Amino acid sequence: MPGLPEINTARLRMRPWREEDRPAFAERNADPRVMEHLHSVLSRQESDAIVDRIEAHFELHGFGLWAVESRETARFAGFVGLEVPRFEMHFTPCVEVGWRLAHRNWGRGFATEAATAALSFGFERLDLDEILSFTIPANQRSRRVMERIGMTHDPSDDFHHPMFDASHRLGRHVLYRARRP
Repeated sequence: MPGLPEINTARLRMRPWREEDRPAFAERNADPRVMEHLHSVLSRQESDAIVDRIEAHFELHGFGLWAVESRETARFAGFVGLEVPRFEMHFTPCVEVGWRLAHRNWGRGFATEAATAALSFGFERLDLDEILSFTIPANQRSRRVMERIGMTHDPSDDFHHPMFDASHRLGRHVLYRARRP
């Protein structure tokens, strides 16, 4: 998708999606480790539908979940970026920062590096006052990223995700906030 913003960090390139990213993204979405705190592993068709939604989001908003690759290897690592959630809650409308990286890229600081760049883009280029992120309480890896990028958690903001029944393991979510510096 030409003309969309691209972000470069010390080790990463956050860029528009390419057709050749789809098989690698489907592999990540089929990995139970990557999908542990999400609904379930995804089929290739379900994974491609997510890429279609990401591309439509870029078209509509001018920003979204960038494909991320290592600048060293040019290898697709997953996505990181900004997204407008598709549900209504006490904190919407809002912009969320989110990520999903291949297991081999965990523990290398990639999510923190790219999410920091996404926050900067949101505050500096989109002139946002606040950016949110959320996950289930058990997702300690993502919660640590949220904390490393300067987000704060107030338990009174926590919520029940409207896409899940009250008893579902993914129902309860913690909400983190980052405000413009």
